[in-house]
Amino acid sequence: MPRLWLMTDERMGEGLWDALARLPRGAGVVFRHYATPPAERRALFERIRRIARRRRLTLLVTGDALPGADGIHGRTARRSHGLLSRPVHSRIEAIAAARAGADLIFVSPVFPTRSHPGARTLGPVRLGLMLRGIEIPAVALGGMDARGFRRLGSLRLHGWAAIDAWMPKPKSSEEE
Repeated sequence: MPRLWLMTDERMGEGLWDALARLPRGAGVVFRHYATPPAERRALFERIRRIARRRRLTLLVTGDALPGADGIHGRTARRSHGLLSRPVHSRIEAIAAARAGADLIFVSPVFPTRSHPGARTLGPVRLGLMLRGIEIPAVALGGMDARGFRRLGSLRLHGWAAIDAWMPKPKSSEEE
């Protein structure tokens, strides 16, 4: 199971392709794109699926299962085939994910994040307490990057996921 994950969404725009290119082989992608119209969403998924196969990326999908996905991700997702992952924001949700048979949980928000400004974060202490005794592999999400993941080293997390950490860095005014 991958330790590094990219969470996709509409805000990424064309940066999605750079983010996919930055992922190391064997990483994972959670295809979200909730607001994309169905036909366009299927076409985008298919394009990402071809890249994922070529680069040996695990590809999970939210919402309705799409052909070619390696599994499904969501709060109420049920196993249809492949991996089952769930988003988790509290201990109650972590326990529910375990009872639902989830293979993997994405725990958030660990740190402040641009995608959820002002949201209350877990931080290392609350995250550790929340996951105590939970046996499902947990992936940290929310303001995550490699440096943030190292800060959480004592928590025995399976990995980390992000949007911005995989996106191209904006050019500074000195570089223009």
